[in-house]
Amino acid sequence: MNTIHHLASYMDAATLLQAFGPWVIAGIALVVFVESGVLFPFLPGDSLLVTAAILREDLNVSIWLLVLVGIAAAVAGDQVGYWIGHRWGRGLFKEEAKILKLEYLKSAEDFFRKHGPLALILGRFVPIVRTFVPVAAGAAGMQYKNFVGWNVSGAVAWVASMNAVGVFLGTIPGIADSIEKIMLLIVALSVAPIAIKSLYSYIERKKKATAVKTS
Repeated sequence: MNTIHHLASYMDAATLLQAFGPWVIAGIALVVFVESGVLFPFLPGDSLLVTAAILREDLNVSIWLLVLVGIAAAVAGDQVGYWIGHRWGRGLFKEEAKILKLEYLKSAEDFFRKHGPLALILGRFVPIVRTFVPVAAGAAGMQYKNFVGWNVSGAVAWVASMNAVGVFLGTIPGIADSIEKIMLLIVALSVAPIAIKSLYSYIERKKKATAVKTS
């Protein structure tokens, strides 16, 4: 139980940032890089980016450094994920695996088929899907030049929005002492792009249905 509790504590963003010490920027980059496509989805990427922005003065880092490092790490992680998918495809995933579960890849593939290239932006905001969508893109044979454009756009949107939320929350007195309360906001922010996309798709379907009836 002590081991489980110890491991769980290091999944907490504030604990991780504290543990990184003077290597906080390198630590943030590593977490974002790994979670973005290096086949280990169980890292607190969202909350780490938000919390780092809230605590940036205590951490002695600028918001612009956080943004630039986060984007670079996110882009690099997706590149690795794409080439893993392109090279090995579904072969790395097994039904009985503890981490590389086939169901995770199937979820990412379904997400990619449903949203197309836009999944590389929307998927950034969904835990687990974030890790495996670039793998699904590579396995599906998406053209690399197209992948890069969507990859960079997704990285910028995700990192910038998470850091922006942190900057905003950092202006609220006492927020740094109750960081766990912002997790609900992060979840809402994660769901918002997909909800907007679903609403847009619904409106488009209604328009098409109306056009067919009136034709």
